[in-house]
Amino acid sequence: MRCPYCGSLDTQVKDSRPSDDSSAIRRRRVCSDCGGRFTTFERVQLRELMVVKRSGKRSPFDRDKLQRSVEVALRKRPVEPERIERLVSGIVRQLESSGDTDIPSSTIGALIMAGLKNLDGVAYVRFASVYKDFREAKDFEEILGELSTDVSVAIGEADESTAGPARDD
Repeated sequence: MRCPYCGSLDTQVKDSRPSDDSSAIRRRRVCSDCGGRFTTFERVQLRELMVVKRSGKRSPFDRDKLQRSVEVALRKRPVEPERIERLVSGIVRQLESSGDTDIPSSTIGALIMAGLKNLDGVAYVRFASVYKDFREAKDFEEILGELSTDVSVAIGEADESTAGPARDD
């Protein structure tokens, strides 16, 4: 592993342990040349995924880019880092288990939208505004209408499940 400080390839693993959700191995490393310490994560990769952009261009799937885009949407929102990691890991698992190695960028965007919708409404709207390239306030109204309809349906279902049996008096 290359040292991020001096670029040396002579680094040693000092400590290894599973991450909090056991989806990765966390390794503490030290550079033999400059003494710099850093952490790396090792994850299982089932297959090499390629993202197919709208233009037709193909590029390697980057989990870190996915994580950054989710974190940007959730910036300053009260969501625990563990929930963000579970969301990103779940999306990656879905992509890897789909059977396709070429994944359209629209599929990734749809999975992120679905995950954010369940996680945080504000982050969902933020991501949608960039992903769907909102141009007018009307675009926000439509997505907010979708979100409030889903919330109303969920509240209605919760009310019905807690109401108890109907009585005939």
